[in-house]
Amino acid sequence: MTRIKRGVAAHKRRKYVLKRTKGFTNRRRTNAIAAKEALLHADSYAYGHRRLRKRDFRKLWTIRINAAAREKGLNFSKLIAAMHKNKIGLNKKMLAELAVRNPKAFEALINTVKQA
Repeated sequence: MTRIKRGVAAHKRRKYVLKRTKGFTNRRRTNAIAAKEALLHADSYAYGHRRLRKRDFRKLWTIRINAAAREKGLNFSKLIAAMHKNKIGLNKKMLAELAVRNPKAFEALINTVKQA
């Protein structure tokens, strides 16, 4: 019987872990065991923060829309309510883009909402 050496698989696995920890500091980058532990935490944070990012963007869009609407004499909630009443189906992301990148179009939208 010959003995099976597992060095190749172990080396490949450690190399993969160390490759993923590029940019980490100290032992977390160079030591396979510490790197593996660091990656477990990093991956869990990455998973959770992918969801948090969506919440953060919704908050940002709301703030931008509110600021732009207040300049035109409306607040966010009245603007959204008037848009629902007039069946204008723009989402928050598009409204925020209009407010920031195309203020004239946003002002036209505000004026149509105010008139109705």
